[in-house]
Amino acid sequence: MEARHLTAEDHLVWKVLFDRQTALLHRRAAAPFAAGLERLGLCRDAAPDLAELSQRLRQLTGWDVVPAPGRVDDRTFLGLLAERRYPVTSWIRSMHHFDYHAGPDLFHDAFGHLPLLTDPQWAAWLEHFGRMARHHLTDAGAVEQLARLFWHTAEFGLVREAGQLRVYGAGLLSSAAELHRCLADDAQLLPLDVAAALDTPVVREAFQPGYFVLPDWESLADTTAEMAVRLAAQPWPVSVG
Repeated sequence: MEARHLTAEDHLVWKVLFDRQTALLHRRAAAPFAAGLERLGLCRDAAPDLAELSQRLRQLTGWDVVPAPGRVDDRTFLGLLAERRYPVTSWIRSMHHFDYHAGPDLFHDAFGHLPLLTDPQWAAWLEHFGRMARHHLTDAGAVEQLARLFWHTAEFGLVREAGQLRVYGAGLLSSAAELHRCLADDAQLLPLDVAAALDTPVVREAFQPGYFVLPDWESLADTTAEMAVRLAAQPWPVSVG
C-alpha cells in the first residue's frame, strides 16, 4: 500500500509535535533513540517520506518500512517483524485530536518506533522477537502473550542507562501526557519480569497502570530467551515456515 499524500496541516501537526516531544525528551530518552533520531534524518521541518525512511533504514540495519492504513492486527504485525519489515501508519492525527488519538499515526510510528531501529542491537532484538513469534502465529493465545510482551517493552518500556531512568517505548516517546505520567512521583515502576508482563493486559484507551523497567539493555536478550522457553512449554500448535 502506498503512503497517502500529506497536506500542509499534516506537516504543521508533525512540526508542533516534533518540537514538543524533542524538548520534553531532553535527558529523558534512551541514548539509542536520541542517536537514531539524527541517523534517520527526522526533523521538524516536514513529516517524513516513508519511502525515504525505508531506504535509510535498509542501509543502516536492513529493515524496511511498510505503509499501513492504521493499526495492524497482532498476527500480521509479528509476522512482518520476522521479515524485518515495520508497518508505519501513513496518516497523521488532525489538530482536533492533537493531544490524544486512540490509534497509531505517522508521528507515533515514525518518531516513536523508527529511530531505535537504526540501532543494530535493537534491530537484531526485534527481528529475533519476530522470528520467535512466527512459529506460534497459528495460536491466538500465544499471539496475545507475544503482543503483551511487545507492549510492555517496545511500546511502554523504560530502561536504566548508567543508573539513570530513560524512556524507550514508542508510546512514551511520542506522547507528552503518557511521558509525564510514567515519570511522575507516584508512577508505578516495576522491574521487567516476563511473567508479570504477560499477566498485565494491554491498555489502549487510558494511561498504563504501571511501567516495566529494564535494568540495562543487555537484559533484552534475556526477555526473548525466557519467552521462547515459555512458548515451547505450552501445548500450542507450531506453524511451519
